[in-house]
Amino acid sequence: MSDKTLTRMDLSEAVFREVGLSRNESSQLVESVLDHMSDALASGQTVKISSFGTFSVRDKAARVGRNPKTGEEVPIHPRRVLTFRPSHLMKDRVATGNGK
Repeated sequence: MSDKTLTRMDLSEAVFREVGLSRNESSQLVESVLDHMSDALASGQTVKISSFGTFSVRDKAARVGRNPKTGEEVPIHPRRVLTFRPSHLMKDRVATGNGK
C-alpha cells in the first residue's frame, strides 16, 4: 500500500495537464464539481459517477451500543451517514492494481 493521498491540488493539477485550462481555472473547476457533489449529498440526493461508483446518504436509526471496555450500554443517536458503493469496473481495477 502507498502512503500517498490524492488531494484537491493533485486533481486540479491533473485537470491543468490533461485539459489545458489555466491552473486557476482548473482549481475552480475542481472546487465547483466538489461543491455540486457536496450540495447534492447534503440535500439527500444520490451522486452517481459512471464507471466509478455511487455516493449516497443513509439514515441510521437510534440504537443501544455497548462500550467494549466496560460493557456499559450507551445510546447511539439517529444520524445520517455517507456511503460509497464502487462500480464493478472500479472494483475490478482496484483488485488488479494500477492498470488502466
